Amino acid sequence: MAAALEEDEIDNDDYYSLLNVRREATQDELKASYRRLCMLYHPDKHRDPELKRQAEQLFNLVHKAYEVLSDPQSRAIYDVYGKRGLDVEGWEVVERKRTPAEIREEYERLQREREERRLQQRTNPKGTISVGIDATDLFDHYEEDYEEISAGGSGGVPHIEINRMHISQSIEAPLTTSDTAILSGSLSTHNGNGGGNINLALRRVTSAKGWGEVEFGAGDTHGPLLGMKIFRNLTSRCFTTAHCGMQFSSRGIRPGLTTMLARHLDKNTMGYLQWRWGTQSSMNTSIVRDTKSSHFTFAVQLGIPHTFIMMSYQYKFQDDDQTKIKGSVKSGFFGTVVEYGAETKISRHSVLGATVSVGVPQGVSLKIKLNRASQTYFFPIHLTDQLLPSAVFYATVGPVVFYLAIQRLVIRPYVRAQQEQELEKQRESSASDVAKKKQEAEAAVLLMQESVRRIIEAEESRMGLIILNAWYGKFVTDNSRKHERARVIDVTVPLQCLVKDSKLILTEASKAGLPGFYDPCVGEEKSLKMLYQFRGVMHQVLCGDTEALRIPKQSHRIDNE
Repeated sequence: MAAALEEDEIDNDDYYSLLNVRREATQDELKASYRRLCMLYHPDKHRDPELKRQAEQLFNLVHKAYEVLSDPQSRAIYDVYGKRGLDVEGWEVVERKRTPAEIREEYERLQREREERRLQQRTNPKGTISVGIDATDLFDHYEEDYEEISAGGSGGVPHIEINRMHISQSIEAPLTTSDTAILSGSLSTHNGNGGGNINLALRRVTSAKGWGEVEFGAGDTHGPLLGMKIFRNLTSRCFTTAHCGMQFSSRGIRPGLTTMLARHLDKNTMGYLQWRWGTQSSMNTSIVRDTKSSHFTFAVQLGIPHTFIMMSYQYKFQDDDQTKIKGSVKSGFFGTVVEYGAETKISRHSVLGATVSVGVPQGVSLKIKLNRASQTYFFPIHLTDQLLPSAVFYATVGPVVFYLAIQRLVIRPYVRAQQEQELEKQRESSASDVAKKKQEAEAAVLLMQESVRRIIEAEESRMGLIILNAWYGKFVTDNSRKHERARVIDVTVPLQCLVKDSKLILTEASKAGLPGFYDPCVGEEKSLKMLYQFRGVMHQVLCGDTEALRIPKQSHRIDNE
């Protein structure tokens, strides 16, 4: 039953918009709206054969909407599946005594089954490609190099080389709903020396509280590996992991053990305590606070050979590009490193980031990272072994200038072209449906004329609410886009028809579903602009497509602007 709906996009708002009621509307609200529309569209009110035919179509549509929303079971199915759900065979066998909550539970169960089937078909590939670049010749000029060049050596072109590469890839193969096999491998090379390894892990979800994993590995760098990992929720706010392994090599067996305890300190804060025993024993504690606008980490580690203290902060801008700026400082026996950078979304599935690393004795490096779906491309560029202001300046300014140029010349035109193509495809696929909706809207407006005339007479007699002009669609307000043509329709009559007792109330649903409306610009942002008169005073309002609206309002008075 549910499988028939998997590939179809569901629109749940049509019936609610048609009746102009809230999604939480009571039976009394539904009945009042239904009676009003029945009086407007009843076929017996029209003598003209064409108007009578159009009225009959709209009357049947309103009756169907009320029939669905007034029945608790049909309404529950409609809220979950949309209109197509009502056409699927099988609902008639559902007991009528089942409540809407029970029907939703049944839907969620079917959803879980579909997710499990999809999970078994998904490999979830993940990969990382890292290319290390040595560009120290751009900034580090040693005396002997200068003497060679002065003596007529080979030109002064800086020597830039790739000194390391790393490639890793993993795939998941769900065996059952609780068992998963994970195959991963990697290849690395550094200054002409390289190696690789391959790993196979079998993971089983033992319960809702935990899972276990067995890992087998082999490679030419460390030798065979046998390991086991366990995850367990201790309480609703605390969990632990344990990872033990044995590495077999020519030097013998090297055992290792890592345990971690994590606890929710509050809604947005986690505390971690980690202990590692083996070739690099250490103890680490950290606090991580993640909110909608920021991410903060503080960590301290005591170990051999790495002991350090680290603090980082990331600020998240609330924009469409999901831009983030970050900074961190890390100090220990190895020295001190300060990092700062930013990342931003450049397309639907791609995130680009750059980080500048300045440290003693590490020098200055620039790290560029591109995330594309589940693939990561990482380019660490080592600029200098010294703390040179010029290297810091170019590492900071260079990526910013390059990104702004690429964004203006490549990214924005590409994204704009993609959006236009998608809009054009959407318009083509919905052209016949839009034409039908337009015809229905025009018929509805004709049927409303007599009712609107009476409503206007009644409102004028008490100096009530008169809709002078109303337009719905896409308005061009940006001066840089004046070449675009506004696509709007006149909805003065349909809105005046909804006026009752000098009030107009529109719910939080797309206004394209209201009687007498249709979508003039499919897939684009729409607004409703209205000029109205109340008690002899002019008012004006502009609201979004899905915004609730209640007029008249004092803030809409034109003489207040």
